[in-house]
Amino acid sequence: MAAVREPSLAIRPMVGDDVPAVMEIEQASYSHPWSAGIFRDCLRIGYRCLVLTDADRLCGYAIYSVALDEAHLLNLCVHPSRRRIGLASLLLEHVSAEVTVAGADRLFLEVRPSNRGAIRLYGRSGFSQVGRRPGYYPVQSGREDALVMVRYLDGGSG
Repeated sequence: MAAVREPSLAIRPMVGDDVPAVMEIEQASYSHPWSAGIFRDCLRIGYRCLVLTDADRLCGYAIYSVALDEAHLLNLCVHPSRRRIGLASLLLEHVSAEVTVAGADRLFLEVRPSNRGAIRLYGRSGFSQVGRRPGYYPVQSGREDALVMVRYLDGGSG
């Protein structure tokens, strides 16, 4: 994996005008993508929504919430043509830093067991599996479980 330290990369808050580009990435990435309305609702209700740009071209995004001492990563995605060069790690570390500043000491997420690349990313980033949600994700032939993972941000283990 190539290091990501290009000066053309930036992470900034998502705005409503970003939703069409976010939708392009979402639809290219998932068999059951979020709708534009879901992204707009995330912005409207105050979830923290970030975009990753490269020379002003949107190439990834992350959405998370913080409540008290817990944070929940709701969505993190990088355009398929920009994967495996460290962009998701960059976004994830940025989110981890922001939720720590916001007072969270742990960051939760759900991931499909079939998403081996994401599971490897999260494992390398200090996440460990703490549970399973049966039938959480829709798939072509029914439902797929979700693995629940957590990263303790204060160095502790719970």
